Amino acid sequence: MAILQFLFIVLVPVVVAAGSLIALFAVGALFDALDHPDELRGRIEAAFRRPPRTPREAGPEHYYRPYWSARP
Repeated sequence: MAILQFLFIVLVPVVVAAGSLIALFAVGALFDALDHPDELRGRIEAAFRRPPRTPREAGPEHYYRPYWSARP
């Protein structure tokens, strides 16, 4: 029984402090979104944008040949 009381006394302040920090960051994010709505739109679009494709090496049939290439 004493362990439960101790855990309750320790966990309640930790949960309250963590909840207040989360609420503080949420209010800050809300004010930032209200101040800069165009940046928020850009962030959302960037989150769903596909990453660029990985570059591929040009094969031997590619139109570009360096001038120092031994092949004609």
